[in-house]
Amino acid sequence: MTNKTDGLPASTGIGAPQIRVLTFSDVRASLGDGWADFKAYPGYGLYFGAIYMLGGLLILGFLTRIGSPWMIIPLAIGFPLLGPFVAVGLYEVSRRRRMGEPITPKGVLAQVFYQRERQLGWMAFVVMFIFWIWVYQVRLLLALFLGFKSFSSWDRFVAIVLSTPEGWGFLMVGTLVGAFLATVLFSTTVIALPMLAEREVDFVTAMIGSIATVVKNPMPMLGFGFIVGTCTLVALLPAFAGLLLVLPVMGHATWHLYRRATSPSG
Repeated sequence: MTNKTDGLPASTGIGAPQIRVLTFSDVRASLGDGWADFKAYPGYGLYFGAIYMLGGLLILGFLTRIGSPWMIIPLAIGFPLLGPFVAVGLYEVSRRRRMGEPITPKGVLAQVFYQRERQLGWMAFVVMFIFWIWVYQVRLLLALFLGFKSFSSWDRFVAIVLSTPEGWGFLMVGTLVGAFLATVLFSTTVIALPMLAEREVDFVTAMIGSIATVVKNPMPMLGFGFIVGTCTLVALLPAFAGLLLVLPVMGHATWHLYRRATSPSG
């Protein structure tokens, strides 16, 4: 069913869906389906991946301009937190392919912009809020552990962090705090974002449903999160270029995992 005025697809359901029990086989199948979607429509994946990559390069350029290029390391670690929201367009490609609907640039982009008028916009605030918490806690930990150290480049920053007791403390505490924030954001968004893109639910309901999915399936869901996070971090190393492949594949895979994790409520 489509909207006659703009060709946008109507939501497939109203209210939160039921949550299914998942296994690692579902995770593997979702990753395989994500790769299949990317191979079938690589142009869309490369387009959205390029936007994500460009964002990383712009951040690096800005930090270099203000004389703080070393900040790219903590920012790059937190950068994957924004990935799920950037992948909304990929969810639409996977949805249309699954439903056998035409996949056109106009239709996909129209659906992406249409989300601004729906609950998905509120999720953007949640994602950005947690990202900024990450940025500020990094600066706080820097002040607490390395406040009396001097580093004007990322090389100097890495050297201090890896060769001093203060740096080791910063790494240990920063890793624990970062892992906690990443787990919170992953749990609240991994199912919520594709759910909001597909169904007529409010963002709080979607977040509760996402958390419930992780609580009901902790090992498969956190395993999927570990795979996504690890692949994304590795993709950042070659000047963010790896995001051209990793973001679309993981974005498509997230959609398929959402479909496996939920069933219509009626």
